[in-house]
Amino acid sequence: MTLFFRQFWGELVKLFARKRTWMGFGAFFALELLVFLRLQTGEARRFMQRDFNRNMAGMESLFDEYFGGLTMAFLILAATAFLLGSVFLALVGGDIVSKEVEDGTLRMSLCRPISRLRLLLVKYSACWVYTFTLISFIGLTALATAASLRGLGNMFAFLPQHELLVALPEAEALPRYFASLFWHGLSMGTITTIAFLFSCFNAKPAAATVLTLTISLTDYILGLMPVFEAYRPYFMTPHMSTWVNVFKDPIPWARMAEDYVYLIGVNATFVIVGFAVFCRRDFKS
Repeated sequence: MTLFFRQFWGELVKLFARKRTWMGFGAFFALELLVFLRLQTGEARRFMQRDFNRNMAGMESLFDEYFGGLTMAFLILAATAFLLGSVFLALVGGDIVSKEVEDGTLRMSLCRPISRLRLLLVKYSACWVYTFTLISFIGLTALATAASLRGLGNMFAFLPQHELLVALPEAEALPRYFASLFWHGLSMGTITTIAFLFSCFNAKPAAATVLTLTISLTDYILGLMPVFEAYRPYFMTPHMSTWVNVFKDPIPWARMAEDYVYLIGVNATFVIVGFAVFCRRDFKS
């Protein structure tokens, strides 16, 4: 077990030593600054106030208390993490195996007295660490930046596509926000798993990334179309969005458990297929 953790640590060092691993962190920080600067304008404030007054009748005078850091951070997390985060998760997950095959370094790794299953398990675990690190970075920097501009304040969360409409006091919203980062990371791990699957195939890193984005975006688009409403339970992205249920009152734990059991089943299937394909590949020639 000690050797496993030493190998796992080495994989993390190798992963975070790549420049492309840090692209997502820089891109999201720049996006957050751009959005927050826009939210400081009078036009954006009027738009959000109109939305608040329309949905929170009788609380119009309390808008300033809810137009704060928690509301802005949640807006960033909900609006950008899936679409933009998928790009960088697909990039890293698609590189994790196929890039080493392309560079020829994987053959040297396989010369060591370790099994292919263990090698893949170490790499897949490193992908999960990156997934949670990226989502936590997005959430924490969004909250820190927004709080520095407007303080924390209460939270107003409105996502009609997810049947979410809630106004939470700061003391209740803050721990839920932190908890949502874990559940959001667990959801986004499905994107990483798809990329890892294609990385195990005999495919170039770019091809693995493109295939992952094609599948995830197609799933997302079809899930939004009314004509596919009957098939929505079979798509991945509706289950992945269950992390927003953390903000509902009461929290629908049974529904969240059902969604994550589905995602765990999907992830397990992809991993088994990826492991099976990789273990049958020939790296001698």
